[in-house]
Amino acid sequence: MRGFGSILRDAWRLTWPYFRSSERWSAFGLLGSIIALNLSLNGFNLVLNFWNRDFYNALQEKDWRAFLELLFTWRRVSGGGFMPGFVSIVVVYILIAVYSRYLRQWLQIRWRRWLTSHFLTEWLADRAYYRISLTGGVSGADSHGVGTDNPDQRISDDISSFAADTLVLSLDLLSNVVTLFSFLGILWTLSGPITLLGITIPGYMLWAALGYSLVGTVLTHLIGRPLIRLNFLQQRYEANFRFALVRLRENVEGIALYGGEDEERAGAVGRFGDVVQNWWQIMRRTKLLNSLVFGYTQVANIFPLAVASPRFFAGNLTLGGLTQLADAFGQVQGAMSWFVGAYASLATWSATVERLATFDRTVAAARAASGEGVHLTPGKADAIALRDVTLAIPGGRELMSHQDLSFPAGQSVAITGRSGSGKSTLFRAIAGIWPFGSGVVERPGGTVLFLPQRPYIPLGSLRRAVCYPAAPMADDQAVCAALEAVGLGRLAERLDEEDNWTLRLSGGEQQRLAIARALVLRPDWLFLDEATANLDPEAEAELYRLLKAWLPATTLVSIAHRPSVGQLHDRRLTFAREPDTPGMLVAAE
Repeated sequence: MRGFGSILRDAWRLTWPYFRSSERWSAFGLLGSIIALNLSLNGFNLVLNFWNRDFYNALQEKDWRAFLELLFTWRRVSGGGFMPGFVSIVVVYILIAVYSRYLRQWLQIRWRRWLTSHFLTEWLADRAYYRISLTGGVSGADSHGVGTDNPDQRISDDISSFAADTLVLSLDLLSNVVTLFSFLGILWTLSGPITLLGITIPGYMLWAALGYSLVGTVLTHLIGRPLIRLNFLQQRYEANFRFALVRLRENVEGIALYGGEDEERAGAVGRFGDVVQNWWQIMRRTKLLNSLVFGYTQVANIFPLAVASPRFFAGNLTLGGLTQLADAFGQVQGAMSWFVGAYASLATWSATVERLATFDRTVAAARAASGEGVHLTPGKADAIALRDVTLAIPGGRELMSHQDLSFPAGQSVAITGRSGSGKSTLFRAIAGIWPFGSGVVERPGGTVLFLPQRPYIPLGSLRRAVCYPAAPMADDQAVCAALEAVGLGRLAERLDEEDNWTLRLSGGEQQRLAIARALVLRPDWLFLDEATANLDPEAEAELYRLLKAWLPATTLVSIAHRPSVGQLHDRRLTFAREPDTPGMLVAAE
């Protein structure tokens, strides 16, 4: 586990960019207002300390008038000042407390919105998300040796917790520091000296508060330290369990066809078992910590009265003076013991900071490495060309070595080869997303569309799914015509219906929808990676003829296994590779 200093540095690095952003003036304005209101609450606590003295003195002296004035109006006190009544103090206190919480929530949601936008932008920029998915994020592994798992949970839950907990803990710490210095002088003055074993100790109540707080802080840290690691693991296990349930929901048909319910249940129960097992460890450690904290808090209620009682019974303190002294002791001791009461929250916050900081470092490393691999450069308008291209997998094994190749515009090409030979990796390199390898891919201007074997269908309306990644097209006729052409005309009436279309459409229908997407977007270059493999040969051939008829100016490059598809292209290449050796694209026999 890293030291708390490292966690604080990470927290600062996550916090400061927001207060330098375009929202800095509103952020500082809200933060300043919240601090001012919190300091006002500290001032009211100081006023209540003196109010308690006068009120209990009125009780001791049986002064009915003073009693009523201190409750409902105000009362003059020695020195020409006045003490407001309890009702007015409470009304103003409530207003300040309510608006302090309201402004804090306002700042919290604005900060969370900015952090979410910032992390999403960084994660998606330079395809960092893709590289992290290939490597597991090990370049930014945390202190537990864990890579960046579950980025969705870090962006959704961890950012929310970080913004809320950072504000609560920092403002609470500031309030306690101000309270400490506000009551130090009062406690020193009121406690007076005491003689023990012939030694006179001035301000002895202050030293008693310091000693009591120091003992509690040390014991709390020794007992609660393991909670930081346990909370980190709990967040991870919760995210793993949730991700497993999302995967189950997204693959219901495949699971049903396999009859894999028992296996899925066993997997989900196993992941939830990690949640439960770690939770038991948190419970046991929290039980020890709470035993200390609750006992410490209860003793703190009587400890100042017991320590101050000798002066009270000696007649050196009035009842009001005793209560004022006890309250001042409690304020000072409570402020110095902030670490004790906040330790459980600090443990959770530390785990959140480490997860976010790890994610941030991983994204930064992935973006810094974006220049590695095969480079895309502008090329001639009549071809896509590979220059000295080498392709490898994350482990370092080469799939292709120093290949030169050209795909002329207007000439459709079919690429075949054994499964796992490297055909799809070649397509990823041409797309500019494969980070492992070297060489140059020259791509001309114009639009390029890649259709993978498993189409991506975004959440939202069917219209958005057909037009993706472009903005949804308002021309109903063009979208409906494309759906009709690929055999999905029955869906034309549902263009603006929002649904999880990945679950509503079969694998073949999803591939038909992807072909409709190509008909709508009309790219200059269209790459298909087994994009019709879920269809029967007749339907596959029909869709290829449809593409050539609708998109005569589009150059097709396809990965396919069926000979019938190869016959629909002008040129055929095969990816030839012997086991454990790099392969080459050669003309097919």
